[in-house]
Amino acid sequence: MELGLFTMPLHPPGANFTETLKADLAQIIALDELGYAEAWIGEHFTAEWENIPSPELFIAQAIALTRQIRLGTGVSCMPNHNPFVLASRIAQLDHMAEGRFNWGIGTGSFPGDMQVFGYWGERPAVDNAAYSRASLDTILQLWADPKPGVYESDWWRFTIPETDDDIGLRAHIRPYQQPHPPIGVAGVSPNSPTLKMAGRRGWIPMSINLIPPKLLKTHWDAIEEGAREEGRTADRAKWRVAREVFVAESGAEARRQVATGVMARDFEQYFLRLLPKVGRLDMMKTDPGMADSDVTIDYLIDNLFIVGSVDEVAQKLNDLKGEIGDFGTLLAMGHEWEPYGAWHQSMSLLKNEVLPRVA
Repeated sequence: MELGLFTMPLHPPGANFTETLKADLAQIIALDELGYAEAWIGEHFTAEWENIPSPELFIAQAIALTRQIRLGTGVSCMPNHNPFVLASRIAQLDHMAEGRFNWGIGTGSFPGDMQVFGYWGERPAVDNAAYSRASLDTILQLWADPKPGVYESDWWRFTIPETDDDIGLRAHIRPYQQPHPPIGVAGVSPNSPTLKMAGRRGWIPMSINLIPPKLLKTHWDAIEEGAREEGRTADRAKWRVAREVFVAESGAEARRQVATGVMARDFEQYFLRLLPKVGRLDMMKTDPGMADSDVTIDYLIDNLFIVGSVDEVAQKLNDLKGEIGDFGTLLAMGHEWEPYGAWHQSMSLLKNEVLPRVA
């Protein structure tokens, strides 16, 4: 099993944007030095908590300061972008990374972002999934054979001009990796249709951190079903599972750090306020009949998070694999490393002492 990071990132409103970018970059550099395999960086335009609008720019800087870690968008929210512009930008980034790049894509349903781009509000809401499929198919076509002509859908219209090969006037940017960078698709909901699509197309499926293990099992079922529909065999080595992880010298210390630190802050002040507003809190419940008020930080530590000593975290990861089956990469969720020493130690223990004990 490999280790990676999935960071949204998470910073409280009012944080100094310059300093948060520096801190997030320092994390990626540290994880590269620790031997982590990959890191995925999120994209939002209207969420102060998740404050990076361009993971591509962040990745371009991080690539120059790291040696081996693969970096990916986590994710490019397809309805936020014109597909011709996105195809060109992602292909350029793949060249700048010389292939050390994964392209994560998603349907992008964050309410504020959708309003910015005119898909919520006075106009009818866009079908995010249909937009994303159409955009992705267009981008893959542009990378394979960018023929001149009009490209249009219900949401965009652009024209690639006729070529003039004598002086190189044509659409020309294709990715470094052929036929394209590895594509990752994130899923949250039970029996996720986006993960089913990942299985159908042989892409990287990524299960995000907000659901308990019994619902994670439905993710693999969706991946397998999608692969089976296309005559494929689903590959568990491609499956990424994101979890909230914290390791300390003792279980008591790990729990204290989580219950009183930035992880608790991020959930109590952000996720546990946001998810009820968008009708998604139920996905965190092990029992659908639970009251919303029972979803507390202690409940999350006991049921969703992986927190403890080296032995405890190794056992919890083995238990998780026993419940949902094997997966290829554990993605530890990103938070501010405050205090830095405790978080760096946690990520180091996870890599050097926990991972060798995971069956």
